[in-house]
Amino acid sequence: MKIAFFLLPKAEVVYMNEDATMRQVIERMEYHNYTAIPILDKEGKYVGTITEGDLLWKMKHTPNLTFENTESVSLKEIEQKMVNLPVHIDAEIDDLLSLAIAQNFVPVVDDQGIFIGIIRRRDIINYCKELLEKTNLYKKERLS
Repeated sequence: MKIAFFLLPKAEVVYMNEDATMRQVIERMEYHNYTAIPILDKEGKYVGTITEGDLLWKMKHTPNLTFENTESVSLKEIEQKMVNLPVHIDAEIDDLLSLAIAQNFVPVVDDQGIFIGIIRRRDIINYCKELLEKTNLYKKERLS
């Protein structure tokens, strides 16, 4: 099975450009109720993932930083504690699964490292659940 089956395309993904401010990231995450979002550079390449935890650590370790002045903090100034590795669009399903174990979503890139979307762990789990349900239904029908 190709991993593209699970791809949520870039046009449907909430992401931030690396030149955004901390305030913009906070507001976008709050609006969409997300705990992490991908970061892209000006060329559209995936450069990392920013998490709520990263934002909290920045606030904790920056004296006098308040929500009101987060507009002056660049996203580039915020350390990313967790490394969400991307997967290449031609990768095998095993590569995807090993990343999805530790990541809520797996960024997907093309040959040039250009971000083309994400694969959400929940979509993989839902697919597996459906397979199990079909298998169990098939087994029940054979036993009847």
